[in-house]
Amino acid sequence: MIFGKIEYLNLLPFHVFMKRFTKSSQQSMSMHYYRDVPAKTNKKFISKKVDAAFISSIRAKRQKHVNLGIIARKEVLSVLVVPSENDVKDKESETSNVLAKILNVQGEVLIGDKALRYYLQEKPHTDLAKKWNEKHNLPFVFALLCYHKDKALYKKIEKNFLKRRVKIPRYILDEASKRTNVAHDDILNYLKHISYDVDNKAKKGLNKFYKEAKKVSVNNKR
Repeated sequence: MIFGKIEYLNLLPFHVFMKRFTKSSQQSMSMHYYRDVPAKTNKKFISKKVDAAFISSIRAKRQKHVNLGIIARKEVLSVLVVPSENDVKDKESETSNVLAKILNVQGEVLIGDKALRYYLQEKPHTDLAKKWNEKHNLPFVFALLCYHKDKALYKKIEKNFLKRRVKIPRYILDEASKRTNVAHDDILNYLKHISYDVDNKAKKGLNKFYKEAKKVSVNNKR
């Protein structure tokens, strides 16, 4: 089984959980990881070279998925548009590029840990999740945990991950801090802005995004 592992800080609690989960189940012998950025992981999943992964919402619409995702209830800190003379897409992203277009925010799209580092410098920016929430009063779902087979396994992962708060061991926090150049306290504060439960309100936000994305697509074809 090949699982697409996106090593952004927003999934750090999930990776800690999965490390424990695979050790305590028969999956430990068969789970392998494909590591890359979201846009490339999307392509690998759609071509079935990856069995499961957190797939960008714009690509997850017609895929099998459980009620686990990467969600911002209000601001997210790591999906920004920053000042630029030209509109620049983030090559690591797909959903965030579409969201910027929906919200009509001009500039350069930044996602992930590099966006968080930019945010922490207190430079001018627009937080796309915050702007979405201000406009629609809904959470924004950036990705969904999708799979091709073994539904029961991923429902089990969903149930076990959501029922308890994951504590991140100090040594993993140290590793993450060194890898991303983000301080411990900043990582922990950032994770307070990330939710994983695709509840009814998140589903409403997701459906609203799909409707708005369709409008943008139609307008681009005219």
